[in-house]
Amino acid sequence: MTRIALINANTTRAMTERMVDAARRLAPAGVAIEGHTAPEGAPYISTPEAAARAGEVVRGMAEAFATAGPPDAVMIACFGDPGLFEARALLPVPVLGMADASCHVAAQLGARFAIVTGGHAWGPMLEAFVDRIGLGSRLAGVRTIELTGDRIAADPAGAETLVLGEIERARDNGADVVILGGAGLVGFADRLTPRSPAILLDSLACLVAQTCALTGFGLRTRPQRSISAAISP
Repeated sequence: MTRIALINANTTRAMTERMVDAARRLAPAGVAIEGHTAPEGAPYISTPEAAARAGEVVRGMAEAFATAGPPDAVMIACFGDPGLFEARALLPVPVLGMADASCHVAAQLGARFAIVTGGHAWGPMLEAFVDRIGLGSRLAGVRTIELTGDRIAADPAGAETLVLGEIERARDNGADVVILGGAGLVGFADRLTPRSPAILLDSLACLVAQTCALTGFGLRTRPQRSISAAISP
């Protein structure tokens, strides 16, 4: 049995349970997904300050995994991936985040991709993140709606028109692929694909698929340099 830990960097346990349930439906047989909720921080991350604090908390959770014996892989199920690089430096197993996984999948499916997510503060944060992982030249923009992910999750039907409008604008701006990022938008890709002018990706589905694929190699990782050092010329 392959054990994968899913970390919710928010403190809302109901969100953890929702993502674990969805991830278990997406994972193949023989994969056990265990949910872990951040013990402190924001109920929902929607500011740079909350994201920075979440990164510190995720690092602490990774340290605890390293001490107790890590699972076979770790998924950071918070779009924007707080603590991703710090956790990778600590753990000898694959560590993936929603944004990192979905951006790499998008880059394999189209020449340019865009991100649609909830909460205007995420725009500059995600642009900086995509630059950091070396895919900035492939990004056709980050498009946000005013509703944050927790509010989208509370009323998905009410948010669909807003999300679809941003998908259409992303396509007009040259995106072949659009990532629907964050826990609040889980399931939107399936519902909106029939009306979408672009390929749609669910960020949780990308995270689960890539994590399961990497665990299939049976590799152990090693402590890594910072991503900025790794991609410097």
